[in-house]
Amino acid sequence: MDLKVPIAITDELTEEVIQATGLLDLASGEIQRIEYSDWDVAARGLPWEGENYEFTSGVLSNNGKDVEFKVDVNQITGQYSVSATELLEIKVRAAQLFAGMSGKDLALRSNAEPRPAPTRSAAVPPGEGKPKPTRGRYH
Repeated sequence: MDLKVPIAITDELTEEVIQATGLLDLASGEIQRIEYSDWDVAARGLPWEGENYEFTSGVLSNNGKDVEFKVDVNQITGQYSVSATELLEIKVRAAQLFAGMSGKDLALRSNAEPRPAPTRSAAVPPGEGKPKPTRGRYH
């Protein structure tokens, strides 16, 4: 399943903030299709390449509500991504914020609707309930 959501990305330098957009893959945490606003990559290089680079963050928005999170930048490959732990937290916080429910409400709702226990068939004594073996054509 392809679950990519648009996000806003902010690369923070010592005295400058660089805005960009990208697509966050909710399955892997990878961020793709990064497009910088008002930043000339050909002339200035990538924001994280400079000595004054500090950190990168991202924002997932829906109907005026935002979830902010830390973005990791692999400075060898240039890949932007979110750690597995951060990705899980984004999903939980987004569900809470976008659904208008608190963590407590989500927990109460999950406890209020118990799932039925799986049914098990009655134990059958060995040799009963199975067809009697017959000789195959090779015997």
